[in-house]
Amino acid sequence: MAAPKKGRSASAQSKPGRSLALILIAIVALTGGMFASGHTTPRLGIDLAGGTSITLRAVPEKGQESAINKANMDTAVDIMNRRVNGLGVSEAEVQTQGDRNIIVNIPKGTNSKEARQQVGTTAKLYFRPVLATEISGGSATTSPTPNASGSASGKPTDKASQKATGKSSSSATPSATATSQGRAVTDALKADSTPSATASSSAKASSSPSPSASGSSAASAAAAKLQAQYAALDCTKKSVRATAGQGAKATDPTVACGKNSGGQWQKYVLGPAAVDGTDVKKASAVFNTQSAAGWTVTMEFTSKGAKKFGDITGQLAKNQQPQNQFAIVLDGNVVSDPRVSEALTGGNAEITGSFTQEEAQSLANMLSYGALPLTFKEDSVTTVTAALGGEQLHAGLLAGAIGLALVVIYLLVFYRGLSVIAIPSLMVSAILTYVIMALLGPTIGFALNLPAVCGAIVAIGITADSFIVFFERIRDEIREGRSLRPAVERAWPRARRTILVSDFVSFLAAAVLFIVTVGKVQGFAFTLGLTTVLDVVVVFLFTKPVMTLLARRKFFANGHKWSGLDPKALGAKPPLRSTRRTRPAGPVDPKEA
Repeated sequence: MAAPKKGRSASAQSKPGRSLALILIAIVALTGGMFASGHTTPRLGIDLAGGTSITLRAVPEKGQESAINKANMDTAVDIMNRRVNGLGVSEAEVQTQGDRNIIVNIPKGTNSKEARQQVGTTAKLYFRPVLATEISGGSATTSPTPNASGSASGKPTDKASQKATGKSSSSATPSATATSQGRAVTDALKADSTPSATASSSAKASSSPSPSASGSSAASAAAAKLQAQYAALDCTKKSVRATAGQGAKATDPTVACGKNSGGQWQKYVLGPAAVDGTDVKKASAVFNTQSAAGWTVTMEFTSKGAKKFGDITGQLAKNQQPQNQFAIVLDGNVVSDPRVSEALTGGNAEITGSFTQEEAQSLANMLSYGALPLTFKEDSVTTVTAALGGEQLHAGLLAGAIGLALVVIYLLVFYRGLSVIAIPSLMVSAILTYVIMALLGPTIGFALNLPAVCGAIVAIGITADSFIVFFERIRDEIREGRSLRPAVERAWPRARRTILVSDFVSFLAAAVLFIVTVGKVQGFAFTLGLTTVLDVVVVFLFTKPVMTLLARRKFFANGHKWSGLDPKALGAKPPLRSTRRTRPAGPVDPKEA
């Protein structure tokens, strides 16, 4: 039974090239992927690149602690990310930290004060009746001729039955346009003040005097201002979209922007809010298998919201397009503008259209988020200039270079020729770390911050420690009187256990630190854990195979004094020899006896 085992061991010793080929292929593949992705350098964090970092903490209202959960926090991140992007910020980062914190990192060149105002306020969701709309740069849609199904020309003819249908409206036909934008807005506002108007959101609004009564100069001025805002609104510009409708009261008409189903930017005149986002009890994305509707969004209203929604949809159903639509407005942006053909009572509604799963889920999340009693408190704001970030990066790299140089000097002095193995192993580990960090930037949003650089510097010592454990085990075997090749193979199992246990403890510490900490400290923990895993890979697939190959060279096998494995310098014992004498079988010579 022992002979086959010995044969397998010899076979494994004779083919260390397999492990070296495997790690070489991995390095080439990862490097190729890095260049193919176009991200040849790691993404830098705010403290190294410069910018503003804002930490927000979720604070629930009394009795609503359960509102802070992963789903709601992820939805808040999506909305905040959209707000920051609305400022024209490129490569901004919004992510959760822990179970109730959100970190917003905004690169240099952005107005940090405006960014803080955008991300630090609670989202406002309203259902507003559409008074007029047009593709930005086109003509206002006021009363297009409906077709048999009650839908406008160019719009999918989804008919409503206890449901609102469609996504954003498409452009109107030329015959359906008003003679001018000013006339369109004026007519819409006049209609909004009549008892059968679409914008009436309460009995108070419906009882207001009509324009034929003695109108006030204040109302005329407000109408003129709104008309001018609508005429000047260009929703194709990101800066304009970010401010459109901002600051408007829920009880006042306003203008807004949104994308239609064709991907074009649409501008709107919207009436006073008829339903508040807090009136939505629940919204979810559902795939309708019983019809061709596909993905839909279902809404459930509170008892108060159900009455409001029933009243406004009943009024909208009497009007022609686009005044039979209501806009779902989140932070001044129209996320959907479904039309209705009948009063939607009962407290439930369904929005259908050409939704993809992602679009349906996004709309459902926005509707749900508008109903959450969730606010955010600003815990900290850190602003780092680009110059300071550059100085910190330079200092971190300098510290890493000094640490690496000290490790190399130590290896040369104490292990001499064995440093020929240790130094390339450190280089392989460094290459893998760099390439993986560069790839993780665009993949998972990993950003190299100053604590992460510290983690990489600490990892130099961890990696060097693994080499030292292996080398000392080999030296122990040589001290016992064994030659180099058997010493390498006998030392490896013992060194392997020690390395695995040591790296497991380091990885466990990094994992715990990553879980329990918030903010930049997680960068240190992540880098420490990554480099610990890479240490195991390098030792198994590079250091051990290279040591096996070099053990066959005379310089190391004969124990040259500069090899670091000189038996005399190590105080090795002489090889053990048997003291028993052997003789051939036969009679004993009397003289010898």
